[in-house]
Amino acid sequence: MPILAGVGSGIYYNVIGEGIPLVFIHPPLLTSANFKYQVEELSQKYKVITFDIRGHGQSGFSKQPITYQMIANDITQLLDHLKIEKSIICGYSTGGTIVLEFMLTHRERALAGVIISGMSEVNDFYNEKRIVIAKLLSKIRAKKLLGFAISWGNSNTFQIFKHMYREALKGDTRNIAQYYNYCLHYNCTQQLHSIVLPTLLIYGSKDKAFHRYAKILHEILPHNELKIIHEKHQIPTKAAKELNQLIDEFVVKI
Repeated sequence: MPILAGVGSGIYYNVIGEGIPLVFIHPPLLTSANFKYQVEELSQKYKVITFDIRGHGQSGFSKQPITYQMIANDITQLLDHLKIEKSIICGYSTGGTIVLEFMLTHRERALAGVIISGMSEVNDFYNEKRIVIAKLLSKIRAKKLLGFAISWGNSNTFQIFKHMYREALKGDTRNIAQYYNYCLHYNCTQQLHSIVLPTLLIYGSKDKAFHRYAKILHEILPHNELKIIHEKHQIPTKAAKELNQLIDEFVVKI
């Protein structure tokens, strides 16, 4: 099991394939298991890199509170360890927000960004309440309940559910709650105009709560293209073929 030592209590990562590097970032509670279909298909053509954020899955507990800046710094250390100068940074949901943070603070290490069901801020009642509830469940250590609900919602087969749920339960509730909490307060909307890297935006047509965030990013990011998939929020697992094709086409184009 590859572990990047010296970063927190150790970061679990996985690298499969050769070619242009693609780094994938997961949302709270979930782990790199969320990108099973991206690893399987895209690694046939690219170097696919997945990792578990500190305190999630097989990565160790972080004594420092989880922030997006910390996660972006951890990614640069992972790239250094793998001797990769630049990568395409891909993120799902709040992982997409970390893509924005990475392109703002470590643009010299990014070739481009891929944001899947992501946002630059959280400013709607529905998502605010969902995150608050998830944070509270994490704090009272109702990890099994929360892990079941989120893993089930992101699964398209029972086998995928079992794997995602098993990995989710390995996380530390303290770091998971910190990740959720940071989601509520982070806002980089006013800085989006300074992101000059090419960015692919992918959203679900049935994920109406996130359409406002797609609109913000599409209108402000200088160099972006917006793609809509006929799916809900959970695109990496439930619309994997379409997502992988869009990422492949984007990489070839840039």
